Amino acid sequence: MRGHRISIRLPKSLPYRNKGSVRFFRGNRFALIFFLLLIFCSAMVVRQFMVNQSRHVELRENFILLYSKGYPEKAERLYKRLLRELEGLPNKALIDDYQRTFVLVYPATQQPDNLIWKYHSTVSNELDKRSEGTLRRALNKRSEGTLQRALKMAEEEEK
Repeated sequence: MRGHRISIRLPKSLPYRNKGSVRFFRGNRFALIFFLLLIFCSAMVVRQFMVNQSRHVELRENFILLYSKGYPEKAERLYKRLLRELEGLPNKALIDDYQRTFVLVYPATQQPDNLIWKYHSTVSNELDKRSEGTLRRALNKRSEGTLQRALKMAEEEEK
């Protein structure tokens, strides 16, 4: 029995099926890493935009609350911060600010000592300025010929 070896036969393994995909990942790993990084960075940009937007809403609401509860000095600091951010805000945020402050003030009468009214007036002026620029750009586009024709027709009807 000395010369007799015990041999164990192992079953033959199945053929490796994922060779093609492994080759693909190894050959294109830099491109795949780049695309994963691009997707991650895009998600972070969107997240940061949403955080900034909610931060502005919180700042506006704190401003309104402080002014309404009788803390004009603290409200004025927030008012100044809101004014600094005003030009960088998207149109949707401006419209939200306009609608939120519209219910709190009577816009027909001037109230220069009311910070909420002053903010509402500033937002309204900024919206007017932006809408004029948007209308001017639309009129200058050659592809927007239908808008120009509609305006000419409206002018002719007025005459």
